[in-house]
Amino acid sequence: MFLKHAYLFTLFFVILFNASALNAKNQVVAMSNTTVADKSANQKSWQKQKNVQDFIQQMVNKHQFKAKDLHQLFARVKIRQDIIDLMNRPAEKVKPWHEYQKIFLTPKRIQAGVRFWQENRGALAYAEKVYQVPAQIIAAIIGVETFYGKITGQHRVIDALSTLAFAYPKRAKYFSRELEAYLLLCRDQRIDPFSLKGSYAGAMGYGQFMPSSYQQYAIDFDGQGIKDIWHNPTDAIGSVANYFKQHGWIMGEPVVTRARISGKIPVEVDNRRVKPETTLADFATQGIQSMLSEKLPHRKASLFSLEEKDKITYWLAFHNFYVITRYNHSHMYAMVVYLLSQELLQAVTEKQQKNK
Repeated sequence: MFLKHAYLFTLFFVILFNASALNAKNQVVAMSNTTVADKSANQKSWQKQKNVQDFIQQMVNKHQFKAKDLHQLFARVKIRQDIIDLMNRPAEKVKPWHEYQKIFLTPKRIQAGVRFWQENRGALAYAEKVYQVPAQIIAAIIGVETFYGKITGQHRVIDALSTLAFAYPKRAKYFSRELEAYLLLCRDQRIDPFSLKGSYAGAMGYGQFMPSSYQQYAIDFDGQGIKDIWHNPTDAIGSVANYFKQHGWIMGEPVVTRARISGKIPVEVDNRRVKPETTLADFATQGIQSMLSEKLPHRKASLFSLEEKDKITYWLAFHNFYVITRYNHSHMYAMVVYLLSQELLQAVTEKQQKNK
């Protein structure tokens, strides 16, 4: 009798457990289906937002786009949460200079730069002649930005810009302007808006131009009828050179020089401000000298610092250094572009001498 009751109790427990498990499974499936439905609904409902409708109307009124075409376009766009996450992620610890420069000043990047220079020597030489911007600076920018066109980004530009224009309020105004510029360039250049890929912020091509930069500075450098900064290194080279020319690069002028400090630093160093505003003569009266202080006493410069592994070094930046920071506002970015340019120039010169 005991065994019979024990068997019945066990059987009841098994049935009850299986029923509970089945119910839990059904709940999970239901929740999963709801999540999928919600995501699908969200992907469709975002197009009805007021900011989206206002943008469409603006493009119709200002640029004569057809509302129907834009509705069809945005129906294919995906709002990307991963792009928002990339924009929102906590600020990464800023690498000190001695770590940052190791990312870019590598034998591999220098060797690839020499190959890029040799493969595009004609375009680089012509860009230097026309725009008065050194070939090594142009090559270094492209080398730092995309490893000479090899790493240009994997995000659809239309998705990135739409996400940030319509689902990222803190930068919506800026990215709405970039989305406007992007749609215009696609229309003008007869490019499928869904065909281009770039960074999660919408930067494109060899030089990582934002759409507004493309509008202002991209050029058809080889005369083939399209400003192709995505696949054509010649157009990319000419466009980077034009960018620097338009921002005031002065051929033959110094870029940066090491500062010699006498005693304690007499001024506050703000690495965020590299616009040259103080003459070398004025710096000299404060105990800040350089190898150019006597030769160019009236040349204006700014003071910045770099964190080496075991010390802090100080540098005086001139107008051309400031021009590099118009491409990227970081003083470390500008410094690594300059140093890479010097490595490339030296390597190419040595190679040419060997081949004589």
